[in-house]
This record gives sequence, C-alpha cells and structure tokens, in this order.
Amino acid sequence: MRYSIDRAEKYTVLTPEEEKLDSLKAPMLKSELVTLFQSGTENLILDMQHVKYVDSSGLSAILVAKRLADETNGELVIASLSEHVEKLLKISKLDSVLKIVADKEAAAEVIFLNEIEKENGAE
Repeated sequence: MRYSIDRAEKYTVLTPEEEKLDSLKAPMLKSELVTLFQSGTENLILDMQHVKYVDSSGLSAILVAKRLADETNGELVIASLSEHVEKLLKISKLDSVLKIVADKEAAAEVIFLNEIEKENGAE
C-alpha cells in the first residue's frame, strides 16, 4: 500500500495514496497505524483525499485508528472524504463515532482545540 506520513508538532497526517481501501490494503494500513501509535503518535489526521472506495476491511482499519487514538487520550480526525466514502460512513452510522471534517486544515484545528481543552482541564 502506498501512503505518505507527515509529522507536525501536535499531530501526524497519514495519507493513503490508493483509490481503494479494501481487504488487500487494509491489513497494511492497520500495521502502519499500530506502528505510528507505538512510536508516540497521539493525534492522527487520516487524509482520505485519494481514497474513492472503502470496504468493511477498510472501515475496520479506520476503527483501529480510532481505538488507538482513544487509548492515548488523543484524537483521530478523518479529512477529505469522497462522496462515496462519506455516504458509506453515514449508512454504517460511523459518522456519529468519528470526527469527520472537510480538509486537513480543519482537522488540525480540531486537534489544536482538543489539546487546549486537555491543557485547561489539567490545570
């Protein structure tokens, strides 16, 4: 599976560079997600700009990312969904569980706001 990873101070952006996130690609994505969170990632932006199709294996990989982010008290934010993938998330009711935003910039804002809330809650 082709993908890119960009690290910022408060978050990591993982961008799958595939049109399909299916049973052939999802195991590799899950493996990369586990590696990212084991290496210290807390907040992850999953930039889906290239992904046009997701099957149940792909949804499972996204839910693994959500669980890993929750375990680190971090955030998973999904950005740049295609219309088809967005409809699938709504049909499967995952839009109520996942944070979905229009683009990477909006995702970064969600993460920064969450970080501010965490810092204020610790005081």
